[in-house]
Amino acid sequence: MPTVFDFERPVIELESKIAELKSFANEKGLSLETEIGTLEQRASELKQFIYGNLTPWQKVLIARHPERPGSLEYIEVMITDFEELCGDRLYGDDAAIVGGIGRFEGRPVTVVGHRKGRDTKENLARNFGMAHPEGYRKALRLMKQAEKFDRPLICFIDTPGAHCGLGAEQRGQAEAIAKNIMVMSALKIPIIVLVIGEGGSGGALALSVGDRILMQEHSVFSVSSPEACASIIWKDSARARDAAEVLKLTAHDLLGLKIADDIISEPLGGAHRDKEEATTLLISAVSRTMAELTAMGRDQLLDARYQKFRKIGVHLVSDSSGA
Repeated sequence: MPTVFDFERPVIELESKIAELKSFANEKGLSLETEIGTLEQRASELKQFIYGNLTPWQKVLIARHPERPGSLEYIEVMITDFEELCGDRLYGDDAAIVGGIGRFEGRPVTVVGHRKGRDTKENLARNFGMAHPEGYRKALRLMKQAEKFDRPLICFIDTPGAHCGLGAEQRGQAEAIAKNIMVMSALKIPIIVLVIGEGGSGGALALSVGDRILMQEHSVFSVSSPEACASIIWKDSARARDAAEVLKLTAHDLLGLKIADDIISEPLGGAHRDKEEATTLLISAVSRTMAELTAMGRDQLLDARYQKFRKIGVHLVSDSSGA
């Protein structure tokens, strides 16, 4: 049964009534275009109002929607001749990170991204998109390979955070994440980061040092999940809604803070409501960005990347004289 959030119920109920009325009209051979048109107009206005005024917590819920398209759904459409590459050549493979090579609009590229599951079985197999050190080391191997063969890198971000279990810590989780951040900052290839769902904590940062960070309209990106933040600040994870308000984790918040570089529009109600349109919008944004980055020289690319991250968090404060 499809997931429906409380704030969406008025829309879902109205759409259900429209479907019932259409079915009744067809069954009885009646002409009810006027009545149906009135309801459809009302539904459209209601959707515009609800989805145009979402709270940060409601955006978190949409970003986590189980039917929201993930990295593989996008890769299957936008990357031709995709060949998945597995393993970190140190410990093993991690199903929470998917990566490989293929072509985007005819150009050879390397693709890396988090991967959640579509159902309980796949979620367990992929650890709900929470990678272990070997996942980040697999990503690192593919990033270095991309640089060696001069292939642009596309990263898909969709994780609540890195796995924080004992085994992950013993195998060097923190070092793996830190090394990815360090290496990505100096890769001599264009890097496009796409936040398509959740971007949580260091688990997201390990794939997020890019020349451009593009966020889908209802995605979120934050130093921690709202639940983790609420547990730390208020010692109560039930206050996740409050945490979402203060974390400034929405795409519009991060665009204003100059952390995100652009917002990719989604179909009304979220990417899961029209996956084909969502994919088309995402491909269009990547195409524009790829053309912009590949036109830049290597030194120019690296300098611009350095300046982008160097400026994050900088605030200019005037002195008492107003200077």
